[in-house]
Amino acid sequence: MTKFSDTQLVILSAAAQREDRNVLPLPGSLRGGAAAKVVGALLKRGLIAETMTDNQTKADAALNRIWRNDEDGRAILLHITDTGLAAIGVEPESGDSAHTGADEAPSSEAPQDAPAGDDRSPKARTPRTGTKQAKLIEMLRADGGATIDEIVAATGWQPHTVRGAFAGALTKKLGLEVTSEKVEGRGRVYSLPRD
Repeated sequence: MTKFSDTQLVILSAAAQREDRNVLPLPGSLRGGAAAKVVGALLKRGLIAETMTDNQTKADAALNRIWRNDEDGRAILLHITDTGLAAIGVEPESGDSAHTGADEAPSSEAPQDAPAGDDRSPKARTPRTGTKQAKLIEMLRADGGATIDEIVAATGWQPHTVRGAFAGALTKKLGLEVTSEKVEGRGRVYSLPRD
């Protein structure tokens, strides 16, 4: 089982939820040497990869959408790889997880996630069996559902990662509706409708 720091999990989870699979922007205060160290570790493990573009847009200090520029001034982006997706339990859509329009410059003003007012329905995806995501779904569909603490114990994830999986992987990507209710003696219990 692959071990990740909380920061690495947040970066990989965010990239997996973006349509273009771009790793940037990085979380809030992760800049400079700390950003280079975390990104370097992910690159070394093959979980993310650099993608060269023909665009001459300069990388900015805020690391909004462009990681760096090569010696010719071309923008280099970071994308999550299929290996990175598999490591966090997300099924790759195709054989190539890199953004197909790599020659296009991403906007530096706003992330390229779904545009405001976009009401496209989630893409139908199926989790692989034997993954933590499959375990999460199994627990939520069981009689009585599961609490955050129970899911943390079963998956080894941090509580914020579990909540992120509810919003991202389950709701946005798989189109599942996670419900919750307060149960006396257990606290907040989350569940999914059964198939």
